[in-house]
Amino acid sequence: MADPLSSQRQQLLSQLRHLMHLKTEQHICEMTDISSDMCEMQLNGVSEVMDLLHIHVETDVEEDRPKRADALCSKNVLRKQRHWERQLAAKKSKRKEEKQRRKLNREHKLGSSVDSPQLSKRVMKAITKERLAEAQSAGLKLCIDLSMTDCMSDKEISRLAGQLRRLYGSNKKATRPFHLFLTDLKEDGRLYRECIRMNEGFLNYTMDMTEESCLDLFPPESVVYLTPDAEEDLETMDADKVYVLGGLVDESIQKKLSFSRARELSVHMARLPIDKYMTKKNNSKNFHSKILAVNQD
Repeated sequence: MADPLSSQRQQLLSQLRHLMHLKTEQHICEMTDISSDMCEMQLNGVSEVMDLLHIHVETDVEEDRPKRADALCSKNVLRKQRHWERQLAAKKSKRKEEKQRRKLNREHKLGSSVDSPQLSKRVMKAITKERLAEAQSAGLKLCIDLSMTDCMSDKEISRLAGQLRRLYGSNKKATRPFHLFLTDLKEDGRLYRECIRMNEGFLNYTMDMTEESCLDLFPPESVVYLTPDAEEDLETMDADKVYVLGGLVDESIQKKLSFSRARELSVHMARLPIDKYMTKKNNSKNFHSKILAVNQD
């Protein structure tokens, strides 16, 4: 389509050429003593043409402005419409995921299967976050006593940091997670620095971290320290109790460290019933131990 402004320029140039031609004729008239009346008539005609040309161009410009304004308005309307459509689609997707999450929670309460391949990562993340938040308020309490790190080598400290990461990962995946506490975790200590170095997002873990002891947080009568050297088996778990694990990696096998710590705190002790529920196979390659890693308890 031809540009209307370009067409107007061509017309203007044509009129100017005509004007120059008339001026030349005026000069000839003067040189040949043609009647001045005739020259004035021609000049008046040129003036009228220029006036008409001026009005015509102005009119075209004025007519073109509303078209530009309409085009600009149309672009704004389309942009707002697209933005509104995106918002609507996002709301529909969020409602769908929320519906899936509520359905899955109902199934968990009824004892249905946890795994569902139809759920998106975003839904599973929201479910995990909700479960951990619920555990923070009503879950069984599990403390990791990190007061024995001075007895450990740098290698053992690194292994413990890795075990704490796996413990948190397992707790996140659990249908009924624990309310986790890391007690006696000194910010200027080796373990704290190693956890920061090894475990991405460590400070954002949904657990309580404190430099205080478990007895600074809970009354002694509610604490049950789990140690393999205790005489009593732990058969059931009580929601009113706080269970404590010794945060210890001991490759040199120093005996009764957690037992000594429990006696130091003067709290009740119990052991996991490993002998009762686990059997040792008779084979030379099998290593059987009653001492489990932090993330295995």
